[in-house]
Amino acid sequence: MGNSALKAHLETSEKTGVFQLTGKGLQEFPEELQRLTGNLRTVDLSNNKIEVLPAFISSFQQLRSLTINSNKLASLPNDIGKLKKLEVLILNGNQLQQLPASIGQLKALRTFSVSGNRFREFPSGLGSLRQLDVLDLSRNQIQTVPAEVAELQAIEINLNQNQISTLSLELSRCPRLKVLRLEENCLELSSIPTSILSHSQVALLSVEGNLFEVKKLRDLDGYDKYMERFTATKKKFT
Repeated sequence: MGNSALKAHLETSEKTGVFQLTGKGLQEFPEELQRLTGNLRTVDLSNNKIEVLPAFISSFQQLRSLTINSNKLASLPNDIGKLKKLEVLILNGNQLQQLPASIGQLKALRTFSVSGNRFREFPSGLGSLRQLDVLDLSRNQIQTVPAEVAELQAIEINLNQNQISTLSLELSRCPRLKVLRLEENCLELSSIPTSILSHSQVALLSVEGNLFEVKKLRDLDGYDKYMERFTATKKKFT
């Protein structure tokens, strides 16, 4: 992309606080953005070929939303944890396998989406994200949901299209979890902890496309309690 076109984008961003440059074949995070560290609030660099986020990402102290979908990111820099105002981080369709420990320092983060990456394990360190509402880990290769998931504050967790065959009993202890999506995994009926039905906050449990018929859920202890929550929630939105 020509320098003049980038210059025009930068001038617009200086006024609006929004920098959007998608589908332009960019191979690097634009260094020129360092000019705008003081006022950039939203960055979208989706559908490019970026492989690395530079350390200077930490200087965007006003950044609230960062979207880099469908690029070639294989890792994130530790410095990403310095984005203290970041509320939305969307990195779908990259090549990420793990997260830096500093991700837990994003204290303002509300939406975190890494759908369609290469995670084989449920990422650790997300329990300290006290503002987190939505966590999307769909379309990865996660096999187990571990006990530390109990620390998550998320209202919705999307684990559709993974390879999950084991769910920790601790899932039922997630304090704010209302929506749990587990479609198209490798779950047997016996893998569903009945405490999710009887003792959790979950009001929508989505399990289509696993190794059992959904209607068999009705046979599990606690199903009636789950349906009470499901029905009550449905009424709120009708």
